[in-house]
Amino acid sequence: MYNKEKVRIISNPVVLLNLCTMRDKNTDSQGVRIAARKITRCLLYEASKNLPLVDKEITTPLKTFTTKVIDPDINLIISPILRAGLIFTDEAIDILPQATIRHIGMYRDEKTLKPVWYYNKVPMEAPEPDRFYIYITDPMLATGNSLIEAIKLYADKGIPIKNIKGISIISAPEGLENIQKHFPDIEIITAAVDEHLNDKGYIVPGMGDAGDRIFNTL
Repeated sequence: MYNKEKVRIISNPVVLLNLCTMRDKNTDSQGVRIAARKITRCLLYEASKNLPLVDKEITTPLKTFTTKVIDPDINLIISPILRAGLIFTDEAIDILPQATIRHIGMYRDEKTLKPVWYYNKVPMEAPEPDRFYIYITDPMLATGNSLIEAIKLYADKGIPIKNIKGISIISAPEGLENIQKHFPDIEIITAAVDEHLNDKGYIVPGMGDAGDRIFNTL
């Protein structure tokens, strides 16, 4: 059983409506993409609550005053796990334009259900690791194996686990439990935790293969 205190489920009406659209087998790829982007925006707003703020003085047409802004001196990284994770990219850049996008490429071996690497855009050093904030995005958190490997990339650079978050649209309880075995303090932000994984490693009820449905490669 996974630790529910470390899993933040965002289930506001906008998310629920678009989650229903994504799941429906009769929704076409364009509809799935639009729904996924709307959910993504909600999830990213929630994830960004951990970003540090600083004071900034600005002048409106009426007066000068001090307000709060995201600390411009942090290193903010969005890491989509390819290919389905790409759906997060446009929304992430709109919401957090100061972020760097570092793609991670893995596909799942259908026999072993283990991730197979094919692309890694995370070769950077991490001086002052406490000032790095990482959001790893993947629409479907199934076995959790890909997310575990992605978390390791950043944790191995000394970046605190509290600064790393996993963001998914639909999660499986088995995947959440698997991740917490390796990283018990990681926070996962998701729109839904479904029933279980089937024998092929697909989330039930889920939405089928997210990459195929998003990119119309059924």
